[in-house]
Amino acid sequence: MGCFTYEIDTTSVIPPAKLFKAFVLDADNLIPKVAPQAIKACETIEGNGGPGTIKKITFGEGSQFKYVKHRIDEVDHANFAYGYSVIEGDALSDTLEKISYEIKIVASPDGGSVLKNTSKYHTKGDLEIKEDHIKAGKEKAAGLFKAVESYLLAHPEEYN
Repeated sequence: MGCFTYEIDTTSVIPPAKLFKAFVLDADNLIPKVAPQAIKACETIEGNGGPGTIKKITFGEGSQFKYVKHRIDEVDHANFAYGYSVIEGDALSDTLEKISYEIKIVASPDGGSVLKNTSKYHTKGDLEIKEDHIKAGKEKAAGLFKAVESYLLAHPEEYN
């Protein structure tokens, strides 16, 4: 199995604690609300929200994919870190065993935050991943992040 790693940092004016609550801890409720075209629904299949929990994410009507299941690997409330792996679904196609994501939100000097995202694509055999596939995934993730950020800016009283 091969493993291809991609890292991306995204800045936000939202403080780390608030961003972690909204974008990570309440993502199942908030993302379908702010981006229903991307994510139609999130449901917990098993577990209590901690490591080992399995969730099913159903994509919106315009998506090329129907669903994925992911397993939560880490939830670190004190350090605003979260890890999960996509373990099932049509987004994995015939080439991927799984995709692992590690998110860490750190404070930026201006009072906002930096979302550090590491994606690890675990391929079946020695298959390679096309760069345009990765780029499309990054663009969709950035769109979801900006939708959450816009919501938080429009509703400053929430997630305090």
